[in-house]
Amino acid sequence: MSITPQTGRVAVIGLGSMGAGMAGSLLRAGFSVTACDVDPEAVARFEAAGGRGVATPAQAANGVDVVVCVVVNAAQTEAVLFGPEGAAAAMPPGAVFVSSATMDPAIARRLAARLEETGRHYLDAPMSGGAARAAEGELTFLASGTKAAFDAARPALEAMAGKLYELGDAAGQGAAFKMINQLLAGVHIAAASEAMSFAAKQGLDLHKVYEVITASAGNSWMFENRMPHVLEGDYSPKSAVDIFVKDLGIVQDMARAEKYPVPVAAAALQMFLMASGSGMGRDDDASVARLYAQVAGAVLPSPKD
Repeated sequence: MSITPQTGRVAVIGLGSMGAGMAGSLLRAGFSVTACDVDPEAVARFEAAGGRGVATPAQAANGVDVVVCVVVNAAQTEAVLFGPEGAAAAMPPGAVFVSSATMDPAIARRLAARLEETGRHYLDAPMSGGAARAAEGELTFLASGTKAAFDAARPALEAMAGKLYELGDAAGQGAAFKMINQLLAGVHIAAASEAMSFAAKQGLDLHKVYEVITASAGNSWMFENRMPHVLEGDYSPKSAVDIFVKDLGIVQDMARAEKYPVPVAAAALQMFLMASGSGMGRDDDASVARLYAQVAGAVLPSPKD
């Protein structure tokens, strides 16, 4: 199946900070886009932008060429596919399901096998880049699947992606690559939060710390991206603490199954768990810096600062 933006019909399931940007990128490229979300306000915003909103995954998937699923985890992905009013039965034969949730590779393989038995395609395609890049159509996709799945999904992926990595011919390989990324991302956020709060404990000018570190060898993408949230005292969720509780938990499960030690990732997971347990689970993941500050009596900027 080959589609173009002028002829292609795409469904987006999940209109959170990532899914909304991805749906917008597809609309700008010229696709006919139908979307659903559990939040009616998200659907209303999508309709105001020119898309078609519906109530269920089945309604979204009916008659489309590509279904892009942008939910939080494997359980939600399985419910979108095979739950009541699920997308799988409504997708036309030969259509492709693009799964963008972060999940254990073994679960990705299981979901792919189940869908492919019905004559539909499954592309394991977690992404990286954040909400801003989603809105710009500049995400990085870490994808794996059959040639038929790639061929069916490629025009839609190109509308959403700055980079599309084709990482293998079977589902699960994209998911495994994403977990390596999430291991590093979680560790870097925890380390950046530790460093910034330590700087506050030393009484340093945190804006100057940010300027110096982002021009020095200790910088990381996460330090540069997340520490402005600390400087602004703004912990509204761009990516929530509980995302890394989930993702680093998956890393731990994978490592334990392989009898592979991940002590640094384990320490980072504990910081995210403590932040979540302290009531910050739905706040921005830079809230780990707030946890450090609370423990150590350091003073971080407040919004008015």
